[in-house]
Amino acid sequence: MVGAADGMSGRRLRLVLAQLHFPVGDVPGNLRRVRQAAARARRELGAELVLFPELCLTGYPPDDLLARPELHAQVEQALRALAGERALPALLLGHPERTPDGRLYNACSLYAQGTLRARYRKQQLPNYGVFDERRHFSPGRKVVLCTLGGLRLALTLCEDLWHPEPLASIRESGAQVILNLNASPYHLGKHAERLRQLQERTRESALPIAYVNLVGGQDELVFDGASMVLDSNGVTRLQAPQFQEGLFPVELRGVADGVTVVTEVASEPLPNDEEAVYTALVTALRDYLGASGLRGAVLGLSGGVDSALTLCLAVDALGAEHVETLLMPSRYSARISTTDAAALATRLGVRAYTLPIDPLFDAFRKALRGIFEDTPREVTEENLQARVRGTLLMALANQRGKLLLATGNKSEAAVGYMTLYGDMAGGFAPLKDLSKSWVYRLARWRNRRRADIPKRILERPPSAELRPGQVDQDSLPPYAVLDRIITGFVEQDRTLEELAAEGLEPELLTRIATLILGSEHKRRQAPPGPKVTYRAFGRERRYPISSGFRATPPPPAPPAPEGD
Repeated sequence: MVGAADGMSGRRLRLVLAQLHFPVGDVPGNLRRVRQAAARARRELGAELVLFPELCLTGYPPDDLLARPELHAQVEQALRALAGERALPALLLGHPERTPDGRLYNACSLYAQGTLRARYRKQQLPNYGVFDERRHFSPGRKVVLCTLGGLRLALTLCEDLWHPEPLASIRESGAQVILNLNASPYHLGKHAERLRQLQERTRESALPIAYVNLVGGQDELVFDGASMVLDSNGVTRLQAPQFQEGLFPVELRGVADGVTVVTEVASEPLPNDEEAVYTALVTALRDYLGASGLRGAVLGLSGGVDSALTLCLAVDALGAEHVETLLMPSRYSARISTTDAAALATRLGVRAYTLPIDPLFDAFRKALRGIFEDTPREVTEENLQARVRGTLLMALANQRGKLLLATGNKSEAAVGYMTLYGDMAGGFAPLKDLSKSWVYRLARWRNRRRADIPKRILERPPSAELRPGQVDQDSLPPYAVLDRIITGFVEQDRTLEELAAEGLEPELLTRIATLILGSEHKRRQAPPGPKVTYRAFGRERRYPISSGFRATPPPPAPPAPEGD
């Protein structure tokens, strides 16, 4: 316990939420970030207690780094350093805790005046979607309270407030405020889910909740912050912005019937869906490149909407001076594609090079002619063009020391409409979890901010331009229909029968489901990209590559009843 004041008057606590980016694995750097933020919170905001996110010393998710003894040695060294910090305000921060009996906990510790005053172990360990905490951690069992400013504070971690069980014990303990440290990744609609959960917990407990969340990109995850403080009636008194680092103060004041929340800064309005998704992708790309140590990005620019949106994201994340692009027309490329691609690069101020691929394509065809003889090779030659382009892009990225960005989207990845070692080449795929419908939606939103993308790119039928007159709809249903099937079958695990009941053609459903299940080998070889939907391909959708499973086709419609 910290302090001893229990009187009804004069109880108050200046609390600061430290919504910051903590890169995975950088324990010394994260310790430095904690110290700097705490010192600034005291100096500029008068903080008495600063809350930091879950596992902030290691970053989240540390995954199997948690098996490394060196990581735990660094964490223990960092905690010893914090125990000697008398000049800082009280700190509550997350970290892994390794105990002498070999157990590992997802824990948080409160330090005040250079002394460890309380330590809490997370009770509810998520093991679904992108979360894998039971692989590493043991669950805690006990409620932990500490007293600061005369207020009794209950310590919790993330998922503890997504379940009613820990709350019952907190109520019985006599807590007056709940502190909750989080590493909650973003996807569309996630903030509304969090707010709904917190409002339910405040209704059940009649206690205010201070919720601090991580911000920044980490491989396939992006964290949006959006930290908040709710009063005992479930009213949001402080709303921090999404995707922005910052220190956000509130004051907790004890009154006769509980604790009131007093804010001194205006809450931030949250962005609409388009702005939130776009900012998530920019954040993910910026932080992935920052962690890689590379000097910038390279991508191929085709005159299509996918590469146009990817280029806008790259420029907004990194700056035009750090982005280069290749235009690689072939005999099948429409002149307007090259014109529009060049216009986009010029508008964005990006260095662009043009390398026609026909000479290389013809050389490959000539080399293979004796082997192929007179066999049909239309698809092979389409893929060969994509692989020529991938080789040129990899060469430029390699020579420049930059990251190659793949420009494919979720709709294409779902059905395998992409070429291994061709347009799939790259180190990061910003659009990986974005359907084609959402690609157009974001491109139009970006153009409303600044009209960089030529209008024709948004209006022409999408095409890979690998044969004369080709359009995507030669091989695929309209993207509005395809994306509806992908949402139902991939993101919601719905059956073909359920989808057919909504008016989708049974034969089409069976064909698309077969393509989705048969393309896992491609997706396993695809570069990582940020999750922005409820379920992304990658770490949270783990399907076998080889499998005898087939989605059951919906039964045929019953015959119409005969008339009299």
